[in-house]
Amino acid sequence: MATAAARAMTAEEKKVIFASSLGTVFEWYDFYLYGSLAAIIGKQFFSGLDPSAQYIFALLAFAAGFLVRPFGAIFFGRLGDMIGRKYTFLVTILIMGLSTFIVGCLPNYATIGMAAPVILIALRMLQGLALGGEYGGAATYVAEHAPMGKRGAYTSWIQTTATLGLMVSLIVILVCRQALGADFDTWGWRIPFLVSIILLGISVWIRLSLNESPAFAKMKAEGKTSKSPLSESFGQWKNLKIVILALLGLTAGQAVVWYSGQFYALFFLTTIAKVDNVTANLLIAASLIIGTPFFIFFGALSDKIGRKIIIMAGCLIAAVTYFTAFPMMLQYANPALVKAQQASTVTVSADPVTCSFQGSPIAREIDFTSSCDQAKRVLAQNFIPYKNVAGAAGSPTVIKMGDKEIPSVGGVLNAAKNGFDADSGKAIGDFKKAVLAEAKDKGLLAKADDAGMNKGMVLAILVFLVILVTMVYGPIAAMLVELFPTRIRYTSMSLPYHIGNGWFGGLLPPIAFAMVAATGDIFYGLWYPVVVAAGTFVIGMLFIKETKDVDIYAND
Repeated sequence: MATAAARAMTAEEKKVIFASSLGTVFEWYDFYLYGSLAAIIGKQFFSGLDPSAQYIFALLAFAAGFLVRPFGAIFFGRLGDMIGRKYTFLVTILIMGLSTFIVGCLPNYATIGMAAPVILIALRMLQGLALGGEYGGAATYVAEHAPMGKRGAYTSWIQTTATLGLMVSLIVILVCRQALGADFDTWGWRIPFLVSIILLGISVWIRLSLNESPAFAKMKAEGKTSKSPLSESFGQWKNLKIVILALLGLTAGQAVVWYSGQFYALFFLTTIAKVDNVTANLLIAASLIIGTPFFIFFGALSDKIGRKIIIMAGCLIAAVTYFTAFPMMLQYANPALVKAQQASTVTVSADPVTCSFQGSPIAREIDFTSSCDQAKRVLAQNFIPYKNVAGAAGSPTVIKMGDKEIPSVGGVLNAAKNGFDADSGKAIGDFKKAVLAEAKDKGLLAKADDAGMNKGMVLAILVFLVILVTMVYGPIAAMLVELFPTRIRYTSMSLPYHIGNGWFGGLLPPIAFAMVAATGDIFYGLWYPVVVAAGTFVIGMLFIKETKDVDIYAND
């Protein structure tokens, strides 16, 4: 079937690929709305927790959708390999769209209490299951339509859909935010979720117009479809070995570069650099608009020089440059803040045994009772960088800001009220006010302002980060498709992709946030993507073979 695969693509096939990509954009839009609104979601559905815990729980609820993606990959991948790509598309888009719409209707914590976050997390998990079945099907579907020598170029359109979906979600949010003002945080945030029902209708219509993949249709007509895709994919070492290598040598590094360049960059701008939400979202959206064509560029380039060299180069460059790019972005986004941090070094001197892990996702304010915990808590909540100084055993905890020393206080719990007693509660409140007043006086809480911000350089750095994303992401679909035979392709490629992107990538924001909160180093969270990307580069270079010349029709 090499000649059939090598023929030029027809206009009808191009239309089918375009329709598949457009439908996938809408699906990513649904999925990323939550991530773009994580701060508001935290206040609406986790209001029973303190501000830091609210945000961490919101990120973890966001991550819940990523955690179940591999299970969706297994379930829907099996369906896709047994009954076809097209019908699996329809199921995944319906689950995704309806779950998103219901989030827009869901009462918040103040209305129905604990039921609100429980239902929210359940809906996120449904979205994750649906997305777990979406990507593998879309990539497989497009690749099996593409002519030989063009798979990188054609599947790169699918690679743009995640970024375009994120960009559309940011634009819709910005329009609603600008139109509604303060009302957006109270009820207007629901509108982007509710309008997804319109996108769902369009997406279903698009999916109904698709034809089945020619490779799958041919295999089905010949009676060669797999009766047990799961056991073939993961029960036979020759295939399982490739699945493991695809995860560790390709998708893990690709995922952390993807999420660092888009989601973590947005988190970094709004929290650590203290750029207002509108400006940060506009800068991210602009960088995505500029960078998106590079998905196509690197996808097409991979048809000529190979997929592996481009993906490995992206991982290596990311690992080498992140600790330069992010500090530069902070400097250009908020130079006054950087100057204040350099002028007033903050230290926390305490007996180490009295200090807890500040990045715990399940911690509440009252779980931090020692004076060390309270000192680090107020600094972490406000993203004020600090250094740890080990004090003598039993020594009091002191925050030092430049030449100013502020003794910390601990708290005594009142079990009956599930909180601090009146005296310690007041003492902690006074202590926090003193710390924040001093931090404000020294410029450590300075918001980024238009006059001081070099938006051109911030945008240039963001574009650089997005181009790294396009390097690792543009060729990945074609490479994953080419690694596995047609009869188990949907199942086999979906699992490493969604473990990589769902677990290694999807957990990046809460892991990085926890690392920053735990250490006081605002750049410490970068170690996570740097180490994973570097590890992927080493494993990929040693064990992954180039695939661009594989005949996927012959690979049955």
